Amino acid sequence: MFVDRVSVPQGLAPDQAERGRWPFTVPAVAQLLDEGLGFTRPVTFLVGDNGSGKSTLVEAIAESFKLDAYGGRLARLHGRPDPTKTPLGDVLRADTTRAGARMLAGPRRNKKGFFLRAETAFDMTENLGGVPGYWAEDTSAMSHGEGFLAVFRAMFDAPGFYVMDEPEAALSFTSCLQLVGLMHELGKSGAQIVCATHSPILASTPGADIVEVGDHGFQRARWEELELVDHWRRYMSNPNAYLRHIVP
Repeated sequence: MFVDRVSVPQGLAPDQAERGRWPFTVPAVAQLLDEGLGFTRPVTFLVGDNGSGKSTLVEAIAESFKLDAYGGRLARLHGRPDPTKTPLGDVLRADTTRAGARMLAGPRRNKKGFFLRAETAFDMTENLGGVPGYWAEDTSAMSHGEGFLAVFRAMFDAPGFYVMDEPEAALSFTSCLQLVGLMHELGKSGAQIVCATHSPILASTPGADIVEVGDHGFQRARWEELELVDHWRRYMSNPNAYLRHIVP
């Protein structure tokens, strides 16, 4: 583990006027400001509907460990000169473990971390294949899903701090299962993963901690209790129960 907890120090907390503006009005973000979020297991999933704030949270968590919210590797040699800063990421701070502190203070070659952001992942697969420090394969010549898996295998290859935002977007059922296996093995190897997802497959990774994000803020839940899992289970059992409200 590299990060024990993320929180907003009192001196950096937004004032009342700022808290009345996005993203601090999002229930999950407001709860994070008040309580912080601790990590108890090597693999953590943030699960919630569109607009729940889970992507906002993972972007800021990535920034708290000095990963660029735009996406990319820790201590990268190539990239934009001015890293993206999000309003929450600007004030969120990580309480690192000894291993995390050593990694951040150590030489660049020892800094293992990566943020896979949904909106920029395709651009990375198109442009970073063969770039030193990334992956050797020409991912621009692969399908979207194949390119994602090549990135996962190359960049998530050692104990480090890895953050992902909806990595299932390009993956088939079988590829999602492959990613489950990779994340499980990484967790066992000493890596730490924080992942926002809509996928009940990814969220079923054995031993993972699941944080459900929604109008209530966020709370820990078991896989079988997730609203996401319940909806998929009922839909697969009887699609018409949902479609009759959508398709005349």
